[in-house]
Amino acid sequence: MRLSLLVVVVAAALSCAAAASPPAGGKMPLTPDFYKQTCPRAERIIAEVIQSKQMENPTTAAGVLRVFFHDCFVGGCDASVLIASNQFAKSEHDAEINLSLPGDAFDAVVRAKLALEMECPGVVSCADILSLASGVLVTLTGGPRYPVPLGRRDSLSSSPAAADAELPHSNFTVDRLIQMFGAKGFSVQELVALSGAHTLGFSHCKEFADRIFNYRDKKDGKPEPFDPTMNPSFARGLQGACKDYLKDPTIAAFNDIMTPGKFDNMYFINLERGLGGCSTPTRSCGRTRGPSRSCSSTHPTPPSSSTTSAAQWRSSACSASRPAQRERSGRRCDTYNHGPNMPTN
Repeated sequence: MRLSLLVVVVAAALSCAAAASPPAGGKMPLTPDFYKQTCPRAERIIAEVIQSKQMENPTTAAGVLRVFFHDCFVGGCDASVLIASNQFAKSEHDAEINLSLPGDAFDAVVRAKLALEMECPGVVSCADILSLASGVLVTLTGGPRYPVPLGRRDSLSSSPAAADAELPHSNFTVDRLIQMFGAKGFSVQELVALSGAHTLGFSHCKEFADRIFNYRDKKDGKPEPFDPTMNPSFARGLQGACKDYLKDPTIAAFNDIMTPGKFDNMYFINLERGLGGCSTPTRSCGRTRGPSRSCSSTHPTPPSSSTTSAAQWRSSACSASRPAQRERSGRRCDTYNHGPNMPTN
């Protein structure tokens, strides 16, 4: 069901992506038909490759969306997270917070890039591939179809320190998240909407272990069997599923236990029923902070003009804060095709 909040989720997730990384010089605006002359079949090629990858491995959608967010939230949507470390320097890819990013997501981009190189070599940027792949996967999993502005250039730098410092962690308080997202121009409503991307995929038990094991009341420190805001049956089920998580850190649980492979608003509905694992999104949805209380709206509406205007405003705000030295487009996405920190001709 294409719900009002679902549209907000997409608008918020793509708002900085829409103009986060302008072409070198920063003067050419992004546009959906950027490759109309140089690589007219780019979107179709990417869609075909990504659809095949998603059918092969249904967890691809969640992985790509996560990589997309991790890329865009650190310096803009510039594909810096795709760069692999080498003998000279570590990259953003190897930041501690990025170590759990799924290989299938990177493989999807590699496959798309290879297919594009067969048709129009050295034309489509890796940042645009990741942006388009995310849009395709949202649609494939039941979400809306939306135009993706194109023309980004790829970063010439990639630092693990930046990712660890700028990306939100699962144990952050709501106030800290509001401050962090606010510093990048996001409202509270957009913060909550972005957390809705967790409707796809899973979380490792270590991310919410403090809610189901050795929990203590936040006010008086009294021990509790689990976080009392959780549904008791759900909490006990997680305790059973995650009992050996210290021995096996790969043990995980779906974020949305009802429709884990569908891009819908069931994640928010589950949170209000106490059926959420990670604590931060739960608090974000459960606390009364103005518009964030709309998180489980079930009234289907088409994209509103206000949502579109908000996305356009966010695009302009993000563009103004991004450096213009990005021009890495080449044959591969995991390396600097012309060397780091060196502009192309």
